[in-house]
Amino acid sequence: MKKLYILVAMLLVSISALAQDGRSLYNKYSDYDNVEAVYISPAMFRLIGKIPDIQMEGENVNLAPIIKSLSGLYILTISNQDLAADLAADVNRFIQKGDYELLMEAKDNGEVTRMYTVGDERTVNSFVLLSRDGEETNFICIDGTIPRDQLEDLIAKAAAE
Repeated sequence: MKKLYILVAMLLVSISALAQDGRSLYNKYSDYDNVEAVYISPAMFRLIGKIPDIQMEGENVNLAPIIKSLSGLYILTISNQDLAADLAADVNRFIQKGDYELLMEAKDNGEVTRMYTVGDERTVNSFVLLSRDGEETNFICIDGTIPRDQLEDLIAKAAAE
């Protein structure tokens, strides 16, 4: 019976290790050579969120409500083609498993950019961008609990300017 408990525990650990999200992808790739990596923590977002009326330069758009709702920002830029291909495959697997919705895809002269979100009709829980060209691959993941109406208002105001 003891062996059964150990086997079940090992199985659960291995299943959770296979789960991919922005943080796990960042942790997997951020220490490699030829990788630029940026992580912004929830504590930093709370600090930034205390600044009143954060404006985009040259725009009349207040970012403070959105920033307060973020819990993590992960950015990877990879110039090693083999590593970039591995990252793209991992991102595609985690997008497919996570019920992400494709927001936009743009293709231009070999460059492909895709944006995805996951959430419900009231909330966006995660935003993912994957952009690949011949020389580098960029991955951005923004996690949080962003009210969809605030995000839509922000986008509408930015587009109207």
